[in-house]
Amino acid sequence: MSRFLIHYGIHLLVPILIGFLFFSKEKRLIVVLIFMSGILIDLDHLLANPIFDSQRCSIDFHPLHSYWAIAIYTILLLFKKTRLLGIALIIHIVADLTDCWLLASHFE
Repeated sequence: MSRFLIHYGIHLLVPILIGFLFFSKEKRLIVVLIFMSGILIDLDHLLANPIFDSQRCSIDFHPLHSYWAIAIYTILLLFKKTRLLGIALIIHIVADLTDCWLLASHFE
């Protein structure tokens, strides 16, 4: 249960915290929505069988969680026009990577 809370806590709370701590009131809502949209890369789970497996690490298993995709997400950080999207995707990857580490350490 705590692995679940940590994983989804990162997915949900970190985007909100970053949005509120680092962006002005005028931009906060759109930034948080962009950050939360990073969850959309989980659509690649639809290609897996089973679609969801709590004992599977997403990193380098699903196409949008591959090392190549992560490299592209990192490159997005370098350009002002794509930086927010890059941050959104990296937050997602950090959440999934944390889940993989917790899974490997048998943390529940």
